[in-house]
Amino acid sequence: MTAWTSDELDRIGAADELRIATRRRDGSLRRPVTIWVVRHGDDLYVRSVNGLAGRWHRNAEASHEGHVEAGGVARDVTFVDADPAVADALDAAYRSKYRRFDASIVGTVVSPQARAATLKLVPRATTN
Repeated sequence: MTAWTSDELDRIGAADELRIATRRRDGSLRRPVTIWVVRHGDDLYVRSVNGLAGRWHRNAEASHEGHVEAGGVARDVTFVDADPAVADALDAAYRSKYRRFDASIVGTVVSPQARAATLKLVPRATTN
C-alpha cells in the first residue's frame, strides 16, 4: 500500500462525487457507482447509505479491492474498515461538505446505518 499525494487528497476531497468500482474474484472491475466522499486529515472515506446490506459495500468487503475516480484522479484502492473513533468527525465532514443539499439527503449518509458501513480508501501502488 502507499499514501495519497497532497494533490490527490485535495482533488478527490473537493470533488462532489466519486465513482467507485469493486473488484470481482477474477480481477475485473464491476460497474462503478457514484457516491459521496469526504476527506479527514490525510485519509479519504466513503459510506454506503444502504448500510452493510448495500451491494457495492458487500462487494467491497468481500474483495477489499477496487478502483475510484474523482476530481480527475483515478486510483486502485484497498478498502479498509474505518476506525469507529472517526465517525463523529466524518459526520461533521459530510454535513459541512454537502450542506447545500437537503438535510434529509445528507441525513442518509450520517445515519447509524451508513456510519456502520464506512470504509477508508487506501491507495494501492501503481504498476507499469
